[in-house]
Amino acid sequence: MYLQKITISNFKNISQAQIDFSKSINCIIGNNGQGKTNLLDAVYYLSMTKSYFDTTDRFSFRHGEQNASVQGAYFCEDGSQETITIVLDSNSAKQVRRGKKAYDRFSDHVGLIPIVMSSPTDTALINDSSAERRKFVDIFLSQTDNTYLKSLQSYNQLLLQRNKLLKQECIITDLLNTISGLMTNYANYIYNKRIALCSALAPLVSHYYNLLSLEKETVNLDYISDLHNGPLDELLLKEADKERVLKYTTVGIHRDDFAFSLDEYPLRKCGSQGQQKSFLVALKLAQFSIMRDSYGFAPILLLDDVFDKLDSERVNQLMQIVASEGFSQIFITDSNKVRLECIVKNITNDCAIFEVENGIYTMIEK
Repeated sequence: MYLQKITISNFKNISQAQIDFSKSINCIIGNNGQGKTNLLDAVYYLSMTKSYFDTTDRFSFRHGEQNASVQGAYFCEDGSQETITIVLDSNSAKQVRRGKKAYDRFSDHVGLIPIVMSSPTDTALINDSSAERRKFVDIFLSQTDNTYLKSLQSYNQLLLQRNKLLKQECIITDLLNTISGLMTNYANYIYNKRIALCSALAPLVSHYYNLLSLEKETVNLDYISDLHNGPLDELLLKEADKERVLKYTTVGIHRDDFAFSLDEYPLRKCGSQGQQKSFLVALKLAQFSIMRDSYGFAPILLLDDVFDKLDSERVNQLMQIVASEGFSQIFITDSNKVRLECIVKNITNDCAIFEVENGIYTMIEK
């Protein structure tokens, strides 16, 4: 599956744009702040119904505008075509349409158009709280397993109800136990899916990191969970007195974490910027590999400013991987026109190169 054409209106700094893409590699060149990343975010929006960067849709409107839209025309593996339209309006609810039919639930759309994005903001996966790492895993699994997404949504709704109940002066024990039982069913499913994912991810991350670094260091990924110690309902029972004092749920999959290590030391503390960037790129390549095997075709790959903080050796290794690993449509941004053109033309002649200035895109080569 690949994106043939995108039509954008009032999205971030993009006033109006209609762009035809290559089914192979698409390079977007321009200075910082001109709209390279915004174009990739629009492509991401079409797959995930939300921004990669912003928590609310209101940040996606062009300054001073009250509505925005993004439409994508896709060519599918079976020869069919898909048109996805997202309409944002400050005065009404967001609309996501597949063809002419609007979705009742946006979660039903997630997974239709698989996508993987690598961005400089991914450093939050290493440096920020466990919530960022859970978010990565949740978005990953939600694309390949819609039951996971619905289980996660149900668990989070029950968690809110349980915490609200714990804050009450008079707690209804039977209701608390009922909620705990329901949460346990969803938690077990989520926990098992996360275990399976990490078991698949860890060797692949190590493999791609070794290719990028020429085996100079070793990396690992470990899953940390309260549920390693038993089913959620048993853990909640043990924590009952403590929770009544603290007035919130103290154990569960909402506290899970994923530890990244370099030569058996925490990556956050011991990794250089180049090593951390290499790990994050390896993580996204591993995600790509698993999703490709799950779908039977390659996801769209978005590489935003991917060459930053990578030395020339690691850049060359990355592009060799991209050239040889069964990738399909790729979007790459860079502020260095000469560098990007040189790198891409070393691996393929099938590419489109766009230059962007102030949200206006011009194809300079195809």
